[in-house]
Amino acid sequence: MRSPTYTLVNVHESDALTLVHLDLYRLRDPAELEHLGLREWARPGCLWLIEWPERAARLLPPADLTVHLEAGPESHRADIRAEGAAGIAWLERMRSS
Repeated sequence: MRSPTYTLVNVHESDALTLVHLDLYRLRDPAELEHLGLREWARPGCLWLIEWPERAARLLPPADLTVHLEAGPESHRADIRAEGAAGIAWLERMRSS
């Protein structure tokens, strides 16, 4: 299995959803995003998971949901924040399921 750490974009398609995983850690310049073909995936039915989004400067749309993960020696922490209407709706669905 390939490690997504060495690839900027990985796309995983299923019948219900297309997952677009961006790992921008190795992005040298935000302008590099233009050459990744991301506009093709900016459509309904695509879920974007973006690591290191701050490296894209302001070239990405605002996040619907922000997840901050923190690993400690004795415990782990996940902070999940809804940033927009879609994120709020997603969190409400998760709470009710």
